Amino acid sequence: VTLPSINNGNFADTYRGLSVAMEGSGIQLLLGATNYRIEKEEELVRQLLTRNPEAIVMTGGHHTQATRDLIAARDLPVVEMWDLPDDPLGHAVGFSNAEAMALVVRHLAQTGRQRLAFVGASAGADSRGVERRAGAQAAARALGLPDLTVIDAGAAPVSMRHGASRIEEIGDEVRAFDALVCVSDPVAFGALSACRRLGLSVPEDIAITGFGQFEVAQVSEPRITTVDVGARRIGEEVAGVLDALFAGEEAPNRIEIAPRLVPGGTS
Repeated sequence: VTLPSINNGNFADTYRGLSVAMEGSGIQLLLGATNYRIEKEEELVRQLLTRNPEAIVMTGGHHTQATRDLIAARDLPVVEMWDLPDDPLGHAVGFSNAEAMALVVRHLAQTGRQRLAFVGASAGADSRGVERRAGAQAAARALGLPDLTVIDAGAAPVSMRHGASRIEEIGDEVRAFDALVCVSDPVAFGALSACRRLGLSVPEDIAITGFGQFEVAQVSEPRITTVDVGARRIGEEVAGVLDALFAGEEAPNRIEIAPRLVPGGTS
């Protein structure tokens, strides 16, 4: 199994769902962290394949061509999760990151917010973050809103610290927006803390939204408006696919998880 990070609560929940569901199966899970780099994923896949695995589970649908070639040369089940790639390597369990973020933009528009800014990592390593940004931009255009401003919070992975420091760097310029659409809940929490230090009331002066239904969104005051993508369920569904394949049975090539908007007190 490859994950972008072992520090991310969402990916930890996915791994937990997968590992708990596979208890008693006799399968040992080997975990590798890619740090959001497909080149690192390629290196890990090479190493994992030397162990003659029963299956490979990868996060996301973006890979180097060498990774694709390595997988194609082996006759073993492959599951890509947290994404729904157009050209899957085998089976896919996930959701559209673009459409999930569009839920947030529609919600903000319905509450009267028009001048939106997207706070996320630099384009590049985090393909899911790039898709969320694109989804937010497309939704804003479709609703006739002004072009979404992009606030670059630095290289992936971005965290609470990145969200806070970037908004503090912008300072009073953040008042030009009436909503910050953050790539994740930790980034949103950092942005929320920074806005308060700048003397802004949330959501009266500015709305803030996150993504992922992290624990921090649920305990924050006010609670952060977010999107629940069923992180643990993704792992459980992957386990179901593997169980079927190991038993010689057919499994769905594509399992789509429906994201759910979770309104909070920040919007």
